[in-house]
Amino acid sequence: MATGTLYTYPENFRAYKALVAAQFSGSQVKIAENFVFGETNKTEAFLKKFPLGKVPVFETKDGKCITESNAIAYYVSNEQMRGKNDLEKAEIIQWLGFADSEILPASCAWVFPLLGIMPYNKKTIENAKEDITRALTYLNNYLLPKTYLVGERITLADICVAMTLLHLYQHVLEPKARESYGNVNRWFQTIINQPQTVNVIGEFKLADKALEYDPKKFNQDKPKKEKPAPKENKKAPKVVEVADEADDVETAAPPSKDPWEALPKGKFDMDDFKRNYSNNDVDVSIPYFWQKFDPENYSIWYCEYKYNDELTKTFMSCNLMGGMYQRIEKMRKGAFASMCLWGGDNDSTISGVWVWRGHDLAFTLSPDWQIDYETYSWKKLEPKDAETKALVEQYFSWVGTDKDGRKFTEGKIFK
Repeated sequence: MATGTLYTYPENFRAYKALVAAQFSGSQVKIAENFVFGETNKTEAFLKKFPLGKVPVFETKDGKCITESNAIAYYVSNEQMRGKNDLEKAEIIQWLGFADSEILPASCAWVFPLLGIMPYNKKTIENAKEDITRALTYLNNYLLPKTYLVGERITLADICVAMTLLHLYQHVLEPKARESYGNVNRWFQTIINQPQTVNVIGEFKLADKALEYDPKKFNQDKPKKEKPAPKENKKAPKVVEVADEADDVETAAPPSKDPWEALPKGKFDMDDFKRNYSNNDVDVSIPYFWQKFDPENYSIWYCEYKYNDELTKTFMSCNLMGGMYQRIEKMRKGAFASMCLWGGDNDSTISGVWVWRGHDLAFTLSPDWQIDYETYSWKKLEPKDAETKALVEQYFSWVGTDKDGRKFTEGKIFK
């Protein structure tokens, strides 16, 4: 029986995998008390155990540390949950991969803009809907003669796939949208209504009506925490996956000199463009960008990750992008970027388009900005070139493929 402590924030569907698996397996898993996301996971003590600073993470009773939600769920599971033979084990791994690659990226691309934590892009959402339709149709056909995904009893496959579907069933799969997936609906409700699942997620309510896009949600300020000294400068909202979102970091050190201060401000109002991008579809925001862009004082750059052959799981690749953004937080004032992941597990690339004040490689302006940039190749683009126009259109819209034909998987905006 596994015993240990799970570090997570409330209502984290990734953490639900482990907590529900523990309920079925009889494992003793407690949630860390007084854990504050964005604070606790940035402390020296936490980072010593979990250097990436991400959650959920798990610490066993004897001090061993486990990261990644599927691995944690597997660790706290018993033999029935993990599969009783090699074939069942392989099938369970197959379904974990299906959830992470076929459901999760599309779910995030569809639901997160409606929740106000990613920019709204009509084309991206339409693509995500198509991907979800394809995944649910496959799942519906597979479940026609089956009660569970693997074998004749609930396994980790059922739990992990169901938890990955929570946001869809909660926010966008209204009755009409889900009526074509009777087998999936039956199976999903069977899993979420198990006493062990209810003990973790509570009584789950299916969506009565799909969420609609509200531009005010994305740009609204988050509630401020009470702090000894109020901050004078309010940072723009960050556009990252919920699990990667970090609160502003307070420091007792004197403020460093603004690296942008020595450069001309020019005519391009970066904050104005960011608001436009946040509140409008790209059909509006991209023309607005070119209308306002100041080529004399701002530059556009294209970057590619140098070690794409080392990329494995797509969620790990997304963490690379999110981690870079967090480490160059103070660069937001004078920069905007769209980074994209193309392809799938073990066959993906990372690249992006950046805009910043000045014409030199901006990362050299401050030691605080030089942590990650050398892992990318950088190319300055000529604003008047048709190639630049096409790249801005593609990366700001999250459409198309990379140069080798890999499809768009996930994007992150730095603003």
